[in-house]
Amino acid sequence: MVMPRSTQLVKDADIRAADGDYLHAINLYESALDGTGASADIHYKLALLYDDKMKDPLNALHHFKRYLTLAPSGSRATEAKNYMKRGELALVTNLSGDAVVTRAEAVRLKNENLTLRKEMDEKVAQARAAAVGNEKITTRGGRPEKGASPTKTTKGPPRSHVVQPGDTLFSLSRLYYNSPDRWKDILDANSKSIDDPGKLKLGQTLTIP
Repeated sequence: MVMPRSTQLVKDADIRAADGDYLHAINLYESALDGTGASADIHYKLALLYDDKMKDPLNALHHFKRYLTLAPSGSRATEAKNYMKRGELALVTNLSGDAVVTRAEAVRLKNENLTLRKEMDEKVAQARAAAVGNEKITTRGGRPEKGASPTKTTKGPPRSHVVQPGDTLFSLSRLYYNSPDRWKDILDANSKSIDDPGKLKLGQTLTIP
């Protein structure tokens, strides 16, 4: 059976990325983009490559934004928004006279970031309001109903994550800790199951401390 051209390009790009040939992988991923919703995951992979491997925050921001445009409720949407909230402000702060982008572009990026932050704040407020509503239902006169026990804060068991295409220790650190700096914590917690920190195994279950 002959694969569609875009599917073959993505497959070849995955192989190139796994081999460390990042520039070739980027060219292949970009050739597979068609502007439809099916391109969302490709934009996400490009964003990770530019962020983790190429150290190019401007292009990483572009592809995270394209992912959110095509898949606003996608499985990676929260991570993409978190990255843009940090990355855009850092980009604006670090601009210099010989920057790659103009200051007008920097202002545009900052405004888009503020919009995303507002949306996230609204969702947090809605979640808190829902929690307060549930609490009122289970209490009477400000006291727990008869038979109900006070709520106790307990530390739950470590989280787990099943490795998906494009996952890296850096991206998982951003996803769970809002920072790529705690990747080593994840590595240490899974030292017996991770053979190569640069190549996570698809379908592998990792412990997130």
